[in-house]
Amino acid sequence: MILTKTYNALETGLIGLKHLFLNRLKSFETNTFFEQDYSNNTEWKIALLPHLPVKDLNDEELVIITLGLVAHIRPHYFDRLIQSVYPNGGGFPHLGGIRGKGHRGFLPSAETALFLLAGEDLKERFRIQNYFSSEHWFAKKQILKLGDPEKNEPLMSGQLLLDHELIEKITLGAITRPQFSTSFPASRITTSQTWDDLILPNSTSLQINDILTWLKYKEALFEELEMSRKLKPGYRALFYGPPGTGKTLTANLLGKYTNRDIYRVDLSSVVSKYIGETEKNLASLFNRAENKDWILFFDEADALFGRRTQVQNSHDRYANQEVAYLLQRIETYKGLIILASNFKSNIDEAFVRRFQSIIHFPMPRMQERLKLWQNAFPSQLKFKSDVDLKQIAQKYELTGADIMNVVQFVCLNTLSKDRLEVSYLDIVESIKREFIKSGKLS
Repeated sequence: MILTKTYNALETGLIGLKHLFLNRLKSFETNTFFEQDYSNNTEWKIALLPHLPVKDLNDEELVIITLGLVAHIRPHYFDRLIQSVYPNGGGFPHLGGIRGKGHRGFLPSAETALFLLAGEDLKERFRIQNYFSSEHWFAKKQILKLGDPEKNEPLMSGQLLLDHELIEKITLGAITRPQFSTSFPASRITTSQTWDDLILPNSTSLQINDILTWLKYKEALFEELEMSRKLKPGYRALFYGPPGTGKTLTANLLGKYTNRDIYRVDLSSVVSKYIGETEKNLASLFNRAENKDWILFFDEADALFGRRTQVQNSHDRYANQEVAYLLQRIETYKGLIILASNFKSNIDEAFVRRFQSIIHFPMPRMQERLKLWQNAFPSQLKFKSDVDLKQIAQKYELTGADIMNVVQFVCLNTLSKDRLEVSYLDIVESIKREFIKSGKLS
């Protein structure tokens, strides 16, 4: 029902744009007075506003957004209008616009908007041009921008590019999550586990609670207390400790329990040996994530956030430039960024100084290992009388991930023997297999 109302309102908006477009073309051809008419815009404006990050917009802003939207819903729209005025065809420099490679229809440019809203009136054209400046909310909220013009061509010849997520809101009624690709080198991660499954030292848990508090109250911090003038946006945390100690699970749970999507960045797709490519990949990632309130999780972050080297050759110089660029991007990101590393010392000091939290995930102690063992086994399995989980926890130093690997093998082994009873020997043999796999036992 809601989408139907949006579609109907959009139809009225397209009719209003059609009248505006045709009237401007006819007045241009006949050199007659042009009177702008936005009377058909009200219904479309009311329907569009809930999808925008502003409380109101004027008629000119509405026209520009509609111009950027049309090609995505009616590819033939402008060509039909142009043909109705110019049946014999020809060149139309006053209209601006470009022709795409795959899309063969007319694609509006900033020049199209200038002509439609200002005609040839220079004063008005310069005023309308302000809508495409970096200071307008179109740019600040990443709603609309101009494509890069061809080399040495006028700036206003760039295509009107409407935010893809706004297009999805209007046409689908929801935003589809980005899929992993070369332009978005990150994958959304989820977990079915809960906080009860995460067994950590009290000191680590307390620091994680600090992050939860920031996620809960950050809007009040920056808006109600007006701390945006004094504090940098966003929150940056470093999780460090041996593999399997809960760093990834913690990141997952922070997203799950604050209703935020969390994306794990694939560093192999980000880091490139070619000059400038790493920065390009990072820009693509951060531009897509900006203003989405996503959690960005950089696992094994040493590859990207590692210590800078002394400049001995051009490769070192460009590598250090990548670090400088990354520093700038993580400082301006408004959401939560989590870096995970095995060792704190592997991370460049320039990043460490910018972290609000540096949280150690140590090897679990005996009491923590016992809780992990107790939580790990499914209730359907029963222990034989010789099983003493406390003794096992005391004897074998394992991480949470190691314990889950052991339990998985025990469960499979038990099922394969068509029984639901676990012996001490079953567990110990599985522990030995885990030690051999990790190189702790030959």
